[in-house]
Amino acid sequence: MKKIFAILAAVVLVFSISFVAWADTPVLMMATTTSTDNTGLLDELAPAFQEATGIELRWTSVGTGKALELGKNCDVDVLLVHAPDLEKAFVSEGYGVNRKEVMYNDFVIIGPPSDPADVKDMTVVEALKTIHSKKALFASRGDNSGTHAKELGLWKIAGINEPDKESWYIQTGQGMLNTINIAAERDAYTLTDRGTFIKYEANHDGNPPLVILVEGDESLFNQYSVIAINPKRCNNVKYDLAMKFIEWMTSEEAQKKIADFRLLGKQLFVPNAK
Repeated sequence: MKKIFAILAAVVLVFSISFVAWADTPVLMMATTTSTDNTGLLDELAPAFQEATGIELRWTSVGTGKALELGKNCDVDVLLVHAPDLEKAFVSEGYGVNRKEVMYNDFVIIGPPSDPADVKDMTVVEALKTIHSKKALFASRGDNSGTHAKELGLWKIAGINEPDKESWYIQTGQGMLNTINIAAERDAYTLTDRGTFIKYEANHDGNPPLVILVEGDESLFNQYSVIAINPKRCNNVKYDLAMKFIEWMTSEEAQKKIADFRLLGKQLFVPNAK
């Protein structure tokens, strides 16, 4: 009986120590884009960040517009997003501080291999004008995300008002992977970041229903940045933890991990912290 009690006491002691260690672990809350989550990049970075700093990273994956709103509402401590114009306005309005560029990839226009509008290898402006004139199906996220903001900017550059009331323009209101899947079901074109497309390729064993048709324009550059929520606006935010995350994301260790992250042997993001 004494032996049983001794074993039980040891088990209780181990669980108590584990609970105390868990309770003492600082937690950083982040709002980020669907691309950093869907691709699996954060699953690679979070454990390394915790090992380096002792801070547990938790995140919610939404469009950049929603992520910025979460920041304004003091619901998170830090952002990892990709809509530079919206981010700069967020900082200038006093909601965020210490914005740092950390990595980039690019956007591509994808569509059915049959390419019904015949846009392959066109410039972005030529492709959008052709899709518009031929009323070819086009799936838009329509969710105020960074990708949606980029898409609207590209329509504008092409001299076309947002075709939100056109029957061929499908607004999904969903994240990037879901939007790609909807585009595939409808034989439609869509704009996506390359990282999410590579993830989509991997989901289909390298033989996806949609393929890249337009790429390479300078206008398709896609910058990602981290931003700490301004503690003067939000008294409850963990600014010290946010700054440790920003410091780590711009470190050689994190930048190398970003560079080394691959699917199907392809690099999804290119580090560019200054």
